[in-house]
Amino acid sequence: MTRERLERHQVWCYLATLALGLTVGTLWPAVGETVESLVWPTLALLLYATFTQTPLTSIPTAFRDGRFLLTALLGNFVIIPAVVWGLVAFAPPDDALRLGLLLVLLVPCTDWFITFSQLGRGDATRATALTPVSLLLQLLLLPAYLWLMSGAEFTTVFTPGQVWPALLVVLVPLGLAALTEFWSARRPEPERIRQRLGWWPVPLLSVVIFLVAAAHVRAARASIDLLPPVVAIAAAFLAASLIVARILATIARMPAAQGRTLAFSLGTRNSFIVLPFALALPAGWEIAALVIVVQSLVELFGMIFCLWFVPRILFPDRPASPTS
Repeated sequence: MTRERLERHQVWCYLATLALGLTVGTLWPAVGETVESLVWPTLALLLYATFTQTPLTSIPTAFRDGRFLLTALLGNFVIIPAVVWGLVAFAPPDDALRLGLLLVLLVPCTDWFITFSQLGRGDATRATALTPVSLLLQLLLLPAYLWLMSGAEFTTVFTPGQVWPALLVVLVPLGLAALTEFWSARRPEPERIRQRLGWWPVPLLSVVIFLVAAAHVRAARASIDLLPPVVAIAAAFLAASLIVARILATIARMPAAQGRTLAFSLGTRNSFIVLPFALALPAGWEIAALVIVVQSLVELFGMIFCLWFVPRILFPDRPASPTS
C-alpha cells in the first residue's frame, strides 16, 4: 500500500467508518458520551498531521506569481463566498444546518487540495505555495463571513466559553506543526519526516468520522430529512466552483496546469479546520457537525469525478502546434 493509493481510495475508508460509527451508536447508545470525549484529542492529532503538510515557510514563494495568487484569492475569498451565500438561501430553514453549510463551504482546503492537484495534473508547486496564505486568510475572515451571512444569532451561538476549546484545538496543532517544520529543516532528511507525517491524515480522519457518527447518531436520525438538501447543495457548490474556475482562468490567461490547480482550490473545502467549531456548538446544534461530515463525503466523491473531468474536459492540454 502506497500513500498515493491510500489517498486515491480514501473515500471508501470514510464511508466504512461512517457506517460503522452509525451502527455502533445505534446498537449501544450509551457509548455516545465516551466516544465524544475522544473526538477532541483525535481531531487535534489530525490537525497537527494536516498542518505539517502545509509548509508555512513557503509563504514568500506564493507572492512570486502574483497573477495566480490574486486570481486564486479573488476566487476563494470574494466570488466563492458570494456563491455560498446564494446556495445557502435555498437550504431548509434550519439554523444549525445553514450554519454548518456556511462553516464548511466558506473555507478553502489546505491539505488534500494539494493531493488532488497532483493527481489531476495540476501545478503542485503553486498549490503548495498557495496553501499557507489561504490558511491564514480563512482563519482571519471566517468570523466576518459568518457575521455577515448567518441567519442565526451568531454572538449567542459562539460564546467565548464554547469557542476557546475549539480555538485551542486549531491553534495548538498549528503552532506545533510550525515548530516541527523549523525543527525538521535542521535535520539531515526533513522531507522524510514530512512524508511520514503525511500518512496520518487519512486514518485519523477515518477515526474522527467514526467518533462523530457514533456520538451524534441520534441527531442524524432525527434530522435525516435535512440531509438530502445538504447533498444537493454540496454538489451544486462543486459544479459552480468549476464554472468559476474556468471563467477566472480564461480571464487570467492561465496555462492548463494552473487552471487545474485553481479548479481544485475552489472546489475543495477545509472541513478539518471548521469541525472543532461545529463540535463546540451548544446542545441542539449537533446537525452542524453532521453537515460538515456529509459535505466532505460528497466532495470526495466529486473529486473522483474531477480527477477525470478537470484535466480532460475543463482544462485539457493544448495540442502541439504543427511544425512547418
